[in-house]
Amino acid sequence: MWSRLAGLTRQAYTEALLDRRLIQATMMRSTIHTVTAADYWPMTIAVRRARQRWFMRAWGAGRREASMRRAADATRRVLADGPLPLRDLRARLAEKGVDASPAGGFGLWVDLVRVPPPGTWDRPRADLYGLAENWLPQPPETLELLESDARQWLLRRYLAAFGPAGLADASGWMGVPVTELRPIAAAMELRRFRDEEGRELLDLPDAPLPDPQTPAPPRFLASFDPNLLVQARRTQILPEEFRAHIFDVHTPQSWNTFLLDGQVAGTWSYASGRVGLRPLRKLSRAEQRSLRDEMGPLEEFLFGS
Repeated sequence: MWSRLAGLTRQAYTEALLDRRLIQATMMRSTIHTVTAADYWPMTIAVRRARQRWFMRAWGAGRREASMRRAADATRRVLADGPLPLRDLRARLAEKGVDASPAGGFGLWVDLVRVPPPGTWDRPRADLYGLAENWLPQPPETLELLESDARQWLLRRYLAAFGPAGLADASGWMGVPVTELRPIAAAMELRRFRDEEGRELLDLPDAPLPDPQTPAPPRFLASFDPNLLVQARRTQILPEEFRAHIFDVHTPQSWNTFLLDGQVAGTWSYASGRVGLRPLRKLSRAEQRSLRDEMGPLEEFLFGS
């Protein structure tokens, strides 16, 4: 978020979580996201069924949907009086015969949020969970939101951030099969382009197309940044010769990276109040100066209040 929002402070982020303006939860691709309160329900509705089907294919041997729904009902009863630490939640569910381990999948049939102050900068271990319906009451219009409408909304959000992009890229980011996205995209008013290999790219009708010569200032990205994942490969932000340095079997969460002229040029780490750089190519003096100028605000954010 710091890389994308000018002037973001740690305190502002923490206050937004405590005020319930920001919500932490497991959502697209069954990974953890921080989203606005207004975004939570449409995003959840858009991907909920796809996540459930994925779990039943990958881990559901011997399980039935009815048993997963019963586990979800048990979870709602346990959390009805308020959030619980994960250890206590698992113990209470185990008493009711519910497998609350990560492989149990119980959280895919009931919408859970990660309740602060755990999950904030000062308490990064998010071990307090609550019911989304209690922590973030559903507005009436969201309760009636159809999955198809939610997916159209989420596809618009994806294209606003990553367009022009292929439908397969959006599918990978959302965790929704591309066959289920095609009728959604076909019903939308979108601009259509072709890339160098003739593949169709989609974009919002009013989205700007920057001039190819627009300068790209230095940027520091966190590990597992969505711009570097496989579904964003077409962006060429991560040069293919560097991909093995960023993602490998020993570091599935990748490394912090820095960009020069819009492409990954190295990795960074922080310790003892300082940011350290590990370039993946030779840097010019001008590039080194530009990185130092960007490092100052980053260090202030990382180690400031």
